[in-house]
Amino acid sequence: MPDAVAKRPMIQTLGAMLLKALMYIGGMTLLLASVLRWTLRGVFSPKVKFGRGAVATQMVRVGVRSCGIVILVQLFIGVILALQMTPPLEEYGQQSTISTIIGIAGFRMLGPILTAVVLSGFAGASIAAELGTMVVAEEIEAMEAMALNPVRFLVVPRVIATFVMMILLAVLADLMIALGGWIIAKFLLGPEVYNGYWQSMRDSLEYKDFFSGLIMAGVFGILISLIACYEGLKVRGGAEGVGKATTMTVVYSIVAIILSAAVFTMIFYVFKF
Repeated sequence: MPDAVAKRPMIQTLGAMLLKALMYIGGMTLLLASVLRWTLRGVFSPKVKFGRGAVATQMVRVGVRSCGIVILVQLFIGVILALQMTPPLEEYGQQSTISTIIGIAGFRMLGPILTAVVLSGFAGASIAAELGTMVVAEEIEAMEAMALNPVRFLVVPRVIATFVMMILLAVLADLMIALGGWIIAKFLLGPEVYNGYWQSMRDSLEYKDFFSGLIMAGVFGILISLIACYEGLKVRGGAEGVGKATTMTVVYSIVAIILSAAVFTMIFYVFKF
């Protein structure tokens, strides 16, 4: 009996956590369905304006302003990869394969993942804070009172912009990782690595390496924007609630990015993609 009583609170805690997670996933799913509905209506229905100006504004805010930090981070990732891989490869006389390793690792995984992590902190937190502030200021209620749907006018532009710009930033990240490795090969590693660096990378990479990274980047963009919008719209408790929503947006986004990357990796492995 005492053991049963002791285990009961643990079971209740686990059940509460599971229920909370399911409710969160359900809320995200409903938000995604609403975003898809308004997006399709904006594309195919002449009665619903798509809001291209709002999407363009968010693309500049989410993507263009993130270019600097993405370039800096990914350039040094390429530098780190080249420097870390050189000593073990030299032991086997395979230092010429550094470009192959950097290309495959960067294009398939590191470029999209690290860009998504940067974007979750740079743009995701900003979106959550902005929408949360609007909730606290009762601007969302004012929009609903005027029969303006917040998902249509606030969430859809941000989701589309983050989705598109995440893909474009992943391409930029791939190039920067390759460039970082090339810089180290040219100035530190010698001609046996530098000569044929780009040719070796091009010969080893396949189209699937590039497109698999872009697929993941698009999914990461959707996850980041949905989590940020969801956290921002459910803010309660004034400034404290806004701060909590901002923090949880970054935490949940990074967890979602890692979990989805693991799922994609297993899928690509099973289907040899």
